[in-house]
Order: sequence, then C-alpha cells, then structure tokens
Amino acid sequence: MAIFDFLKGEFIDVIAWTDDTRDTMVWRFEREGHAIKYGAKLTVREGQSAVFINEGQLADVFTPGLYMLETNNMPVMTTLQHWDHGFQSPFKAEVYFLSTTRFNDQKWGTKNPIICRDPEFGPVRLRAYGTYTMRIKDPARFMTEIVGTDGEFTSDEIAYQIRNIIVQEFSRVIAASNVAVLDMAANTLDLGKLIANAIAPTVANYGLELPEFYIENISLPPEVEKALDKRTSIGIVGDLNKYTQYSAAEAMTTAASTPGSQMAAGLGAGMGMGMAAQMAHQGPWGAAPQQAPQQAPQTAAPPPPPPPPVEKVWHIAENGATHGPYGRGHLGRMVQDGALTRDTLVWTPGQDGWIKAGEIAELGQLFTIAPPPPPPPPPAG
Repeated sequence: MAIFDFLKGEFIDVIAWTDDTRDTMVWRFEREGHAIKYGAKLTVREGQSAVFINEGQLADVFTPGLYMLETNNMPVMTTLQHWDHGFQSPFKAEVYFLSTTRFNDQKWGTKNPIICRDPEFGPVRLRAYGTYTMRIKDPARFMTEIVGTDGEFTSDEIAYQIRNIIVQEFSRVIAASNVAVLDMAANTLDLGKLIANAIAPTVANYGLELPEFYIENISLPPEVEKALDKRTSIGIVGDLNKYTQYSAAEAMTTAASTPGSQMAAGLGAGMGMGMAAQMAHQGPWGAAPQQAPQQAPQTAAPPPPPPPPVEKVWHIAENGATHGPYGRGHLGRMVQDGALTRDTLVWTPGQDGWIKAGEIAELGQLFTIAPPPPPPPPPAG
C-alpha cells in the first residue's frame, strides 16, 4: 500500500489545499520525501498563502493565484537549487499552506479580578470578558516565529498566548483611563479601541493582527454588586417608614393565608379574643350588660416621631467625568458659586438616566430662591 501511495504521488503535479475545519491556520503539504516536481502546478486560493521551506530555510511566499513551479517564477528557489540551463529534475522542499482569513469568535477573559482605583468608590476589583478576531498578516514571520515545523497548526495553539496579552493590556488601559465603574458600560467601544491599539505591536511581532476586538461585559464582585443594589433600592424606596409598614402588612397577609403557620394561629387567637371581648360587652343573648362605673380616662403615650426622611444624594456630569455624591445643601452652595446651572446634568439612585438640574422639581427651587442682600456694615466708632 505504501508503494502504491508513493507511485501515485509521483504522478500528482497539482499542489493545493482545501480546508473546512474553520480552526486550522497552517497545514503542511505531505509528499513522499518532500519531492516537488519541476513544472508542478501550485494553486493558492483566496484567503491562503503558500510558503516554501528548503533545507530548513524559508524560500518563497506565494499569494493567491495559479503558479507553474519553474525557474522564471521561483527566483529564490532557483538560487538555492542552482537550477540552470533548464534543469528539470525534482527538487525537495516543504510546502506550507497558511489561512489568511479571519478566525472569528475567539474568547478572552480575566482569570483573576483586576484591582484598580475608581474615582467614586475607591479601590475596586473588576472582571471582564469579550471576543476578538485574528488573522495572519505576515505569513513569513508567522512561520518563523510561531509555527516552526508543526505540520498542522490550529488557532487554539496561539489563543492562550493572545489572551494573556489582552488581559495585560486591558489591566493597564483600565487603570490609566480614570473612567468610573458606573460609566464603563457607556465607554466599552472607546476602551476596546484603546486596548486593540495597545495590543497591535505585540501581535504584529507574531505576524498576526486583530481586526476586531470587543468588550462584552465589565463586572464587579458579587458582594459589591449586592451593596450597590441596596444603595439603589434605598433611592427607589424613598420613605423608609412607610415602606417598613407596607412590608410588615404584606408579610402578615401572606402568613395569614398560609394554613398551619404560627402567624395564622396567632392571628386566629387574636380575632377570637376580640370576639369574646365584644360578646362580653353585649351580655348574654345580645343584652347589653350593666354599665360599670366609669373610670377616669388614661392618657395614651404619644406615638414616637417618624424617622427623618433619607436625603437624596446627587452626582454631576461635567466634561466627560462624574463628581459627587453631593447633598441638596451642597448643591445650593454650588448654585451660589455658579458651579451648578440649570443645564448641568445630574443623576440620583433610582433616576432613569442623566437629567438637567433645572428640569427636576427638587432642584429647580435652588435656582429660584435667591439669598437676601447682606446686612449693612456697622456704623464706624
């Protein structure tokens, strides 16, 4: 069988490669003894390049097209093989086909949280993940720097190294961007461009390029997200006293509707005691009992004052950066100093997006109430 394959190879004079694996970047054309006939046809399709290796040395790189392997179109190979006067014997060389198409949907992500300093929350830990696209830009450099003598090279073999480069540059760009965590979701496009530009020189040394780079998500640790959700919920709830009363009433209603629960038994006992007290007040057979001597009414203790309302805090957007949080009194002083105007964009937890300060009723009063004129100076001496 091996002899038949060898003889069959001697009559094959077309060198080509078709691939449907979608992850093979380099494939070596296998021939018995690497013997390539003089005059063989080399077919390089669109999205491919062919590299000739002669005696361990890179000889030629062929772009898409149909080539007749002769001395007139193989100047480097001609020099290496010393072809002259139409010498037409087979020569020995290795042919590698490289796919120059894009390899899409490559994953990247941070293995461990990245610690950076947030302008609003202080030191925070961030995680991120996304996708990118890569392709071979310089076949000769990719062969010499990455592939070597590997007969079949896939994208998975280089993806781990690319991910390490991405995470390193992502950490550096995020730390230097000074973008608040709450604003990163609105700036993922710009951050992605900065990271792609930072990665480009390193991957170019491998003969690669990343035409597309995407940041899908930037997240905080779960415990920090829970604290942030509580802070947002406080802003949405508003009056905590009314919310507590409402929650207690809802809990009692739910417990009372659950058969066999202790709360249901307690409520039933309370209702029975109330009915017994009412019957005792009416007497047997519905007759009203004799009136007991009236006692002096007792003065009921006054109810405790309600807790003070939770003051809203506000954030200010100015020149692409956020400041705050500030209380309403601080904003009033900023209005007097001219640092806050009606057109200044503000945001508070529970608010849907940024809104001009003059369009919010709570802050509109700050611009209508002017301070009284200062008192006159005391008379001299």
